[in-house]
Amino acid sequence: MLTTVIYRSHIADDVPISILPGMVGKASALNASHHVTGILLFNGTHFFQILEGPEEGVLAVYERIRADRRHHNIVELMRDYAPSRRFGNAGMELFDLRDHDRASLLQAVLDRGTSRYRLTYDDRGLQFLRTFVEAREKENYFEVPPAGSWDFIPDRTGENDLQPAGHGVVFHPVIDPLGRKVTALEAVPVDRPDEQVSEPGVHIADLNAVRRVLVQAGKTCPEHLPVYVSLLPMTLVAVPDAVRILIEEIRQAALVPEQIIIGLSETQVIPDVDAFSAAVRQLKASGIGLSIDNFGDGSAGLSVLTRIQPDRIRIDSAIIRDIHLSGPRQAVVQSIIRCCSALEITVIAAGIACAEEWMWLEAAGVINFQGSLFTANGTAVAWPEYREAG
Repeated sequence: MLTTVIYRSHIADDVPISILPGMVGKASALNASHHVTGILLFNGTHFFQILEGPEEGVLAVYERIRADRRHHNIVELMRDYAPSRRFGNAGMELFDLRDHDRASLLQAVLDRGTSRYRLTYDDRGLQFLRTFVEAREKENYFEVPPAGSWDFIPDRTGENDLQPAGHGVVFHPVIDPLGRKVTALEAVPVDRPDEQVSEPGVHIADLNAVRRVLVQAGKTCPEHLPVYVSLLPMTLVAVPDAVRILIEEIRQAALVPEQIIIGLSETQVIPDVDAFSAAVRQLKASGIGLSIDNFGDGSAGLSVLTRIQPDRIRIDSAIIRDIHLSGPRQAVVQSIIRCCSALEITVIAAGIACAEEWMWLEAAGVINFQGSLFTANGTAVAWPEYREAG
């Protein structure tokens, strides 16, 4: 199967540009051994490369490239399949943008094409190439320092210690890492009901779990912090007076409705959208906030925002995982951030596991985060501290 991989990367600061011809020569020989062809562009700072060939060979070459310390910030822009090679006349050919004007370089690249059909910029791969040559991608490309640039230091003040589980509830912080503050706590029941249980039992069990969570949150959470509580979306519809019950439980727990944020998962099917929308309106009219959780992992996607205006969304961790390496994930998350910015909806990135994920999302404009990166042994928040070079 003929496979195409396109990536972009940043040359390492300690690599002299004079080594490029020799590096390309060795790369060309390696590519040829795997029956891989393509082109490499360099603009003085960044590389852009198109690799084409049998899937096994392209992936073997790409893994070698990702492990090469002579460049960093490697972002895979496209992985696709095609009936024929665009550039089949060289194991690897270098085009240095500093030696060409844009128009002549674009034509020079086209002249190397070996497709049976005339290469045009209707081709998706060549659209990426043209964008790189014309330097139009900067608004979508964020440079992040290596992961080792940051240390994550547990908070020793005791002010942000995470409370241990109590009465079947655990608490997970939402934090602003650079602001060094906890912005909310998520209260999670240990014994959440099985979503596959037949209705209406699952929704009654769900509401009862939330009631227990609210009791414990009232005993544990500081007055100034918002508290996240997850609820199955159709519980609001399936259980009569669910919103009234929630309000009563909130007040009995010595909390206030404005402090509570109900998280509704986008992954749950909502068969009666009108009834659900009416329940959400009642929920928000009482002062309770609304978050759409697992955003991007369900079937509704951005269309849910046209029907329901939440106060916050939490982007699903499956989309965020290794976002610093994936152009498609970056594009999707940027569209979510731009949409939420226009609607004044707070974005939370959940499931952050490595520093590069956090750094990319911070650069993209996200402020609020959750994930194992920011908890030290589950007992305290770990704040990032920049490690000076040298």
